Amino acid sequence: MIDRERLALRRHVLSRHVDAGRVPGLAALVSVDGDVHVETMGVRDLDTRAPFTRDTIVRVASLTKVVIAAATMALIEDGSLRLDDPVGGLLPELAAMRVLKTPASALDETVPAEGPITVRHLLTCTWGFGVLPGPDLPVNRAATEAGIANVARPAGMDGDDWLARLAELPLMRQPGETWLYNTGYDVLGVLIARASGRALPDHLRERILDPLGMRDTGFHVPAEHLDRLATAYEPGPDGARAYERPEGRFSVPPDFPGGAGGLVSTVDDFHAFARMLMTGGAGVLSRASTELMTIDQLTPAQKEGAGLVPGMFDHTGWGFGMGVVHRRFDYPVKPGGYGWDGGLGPTWVSDPAERLIALIFHQLSFGEGRPAVNGDFLTWTYQGLT
Repeated sequence: MIDRERLALRRHVLSRHVDAGRVPGLAALVSVDGDVHVETMGVRDLDTRAPFTRDTIVRVASLTKVVIAAATMALIEDGSLRLDDPVGGLLPELAAMRVLKTPASALDETVPAEGPITVRHLLTCTWGFGVLPGPDLPVNRAATEAGIANVARPAGMDGDDWLARLAELPLMRQPGETWLYNTGYDVLGVLIARASGRALPDHLRERILDPLGMRDTGFHVPAEHLDRLATAYEPGPDGARAYERPEGRFSVPPDFPGGAGGLVSTVDDFHAFARMLMTGGAGVLSRASTELMTIDQLTPAQKEGAGLVPGMFDHTGWGFGMGVVHRRFDYPVKPGGYGWDGGLGPTWVSDPAERLIALIFHQLSFGEGRPAVNGDFLTWTYQGLT
């Protein structure tokens, strides 16, 4: 159960971050067995002082991945895809890839791929290409120059164009060898469109979003709701500073709806999605699919030398689109819990052992690490359980 008296103490802890100007505003949701508690504070724009409300829309960044994973599982359930089938039939661009001898090799120092790329490889981020520290690596420089790096997509580039440019580069690792974050989920977005015969936003809307009532989730914000989109901020020496306002790129449909981080949503919409996972699919997916998504899918060898931060896989693994806890670490999520962060602010945790879903949504980017307000939210959420 939720101890609302103790949650009042949590509100005091969170409000200190807002009052100090470290984060402009936020929405925090805690749900235990469907008993939902939501609190909001601060503003969604420091200039207009519009309040951060429960229906404020935020860029969820990497929380997009788990929604894309669910959309992929829906296609597996109807037989359009299979987990261990090669993707080359639908993505011929990736059917005969070359692989760098080492990640630091020159682009012409390659060997043939030892096997095909599968749907499972994309879901587990082990298909061979992704975020690899080292901006001076030849493959990273080439990705930036080709306009396919995470934040460097030229206007007018659609998913087919993006994939064609990506396929001209060698893989960093052999398919199935190592967890490399992010890029596989953009590839999944293209795969979903081709497997379903529909644009990715349409498939997502019909198969996942509408059945769950996620009306404010999508790849852009319609004009009539744009006033609810929070301004995006980044940490600065004197507090949060704006870098993208509502009239920016999310005000129009994107040329390439990115499966790795392109969605916007609200705290209630994402709670509906998290409830679907925790309750075994809720008619959207089968229990078998949600169980596959929420268990660690990586082998020890795939975790070796991988991770976004040192020691990441000491306490977590990776399911489909999310991290999975196998050892308690900096906050008390029990083994079997799962969730992920969105680098533009949001954090989501589901803890089946506590029957808990916890969400904090704001628009302060992570900068050099997760904002302190996110960690405080999780710590004090557990203090408020009985």
